[in-house]
Amino acid sequence: MERDHACGRLNPCISRRTLLKGSGAALVSTIFLSIPGLKQAVAAQVARYPRKKIGTLSSLQVNQPQFFNYPDDTPSAVSMLVKLGVPAGGGIGPEQDVVAFNTLCPHMGGPLMGMYQKEDQALGPCPFHQSTFDLTKHGMVISGHATESLPQVLLELDGDDIYAVGMIGLIFGRYDNLVSQA
Repeated sequence: MERDHACGRLNPCISRRTLLKGSGAALVSTIFLSIPGLKQAVAAQVARYPRKKIGTLSSLQVNQPQFFNYPDDTPSAVSMLVKLGVPAGGGIGPEQDVVAFNTLCPHMGGPLMGMYQKEDQALGPCPFHQSTFDLTKHGMVISGHATESLPQVLLELDGDDIYAVGMIGLIFGRYDNLVSQA
């Protein structure tokens, strides 16, 4: 800090010289850390989800949701499997239109089961704060108070069998999708 000569107080503004010194230090540390062998590798933590059969492709009809529990059998784990009839992010099947999502609003846990809008391929509005989610775009928020997408269930197709194999996003009320707090 520099002294303001007009009033004798310390001036919280930084000088050009101080800015250049700080920038130089940041640059040197960035270069130093990018040299191979200087950083220590850190293993990523990967959640291991159970593989669970949740339906068959041949039994799905366009815009007719089927409900299942995943990754466990608690009430907060109720999810919805649906064939949208249009390609969707994370979709499986020949038309890439089969997706699955948890049915609790990520904002405050409002129940979304029974709120599927087939005209828009959307889920909602949430009865708490009217959040609505686009199922063709990974459950992205369309409107309402929610700031996060719906948790999407990762799917695999094995012949005609549909398996849930993981989650993208956190189920409301949990700090870990694999540890239920119910």
